Amino acid sequence: MNRSAWIRQIHRWLSIVFTVTVMANFSAMALGEPPVWVVYSPLLPLFLLLFTGLYMFALPYSATWRGGRPTA
Repeated sequence: MNRSAWIRQIHRWLSIVFTVTVMANFSAMALGEPPVWVVYSPLLPLFLLLFTGLYMFALPYSATWRGGRPTA
């Protein structure tokens, strides 16, 4: 597998982790005052999603800049 395929797979798994942490956050808030680590747990996957998403967004443009065909 090439690098962009790895990034796409990581992005997919990160989205699952982010969704689970957000659901856990809302569940903990429904039960009362949640611990601080539960409140901030979605931030790490969110930032990683940001970086992988920006990489995938810029990938077709960088291929065009290098004179190649855009990747799908």
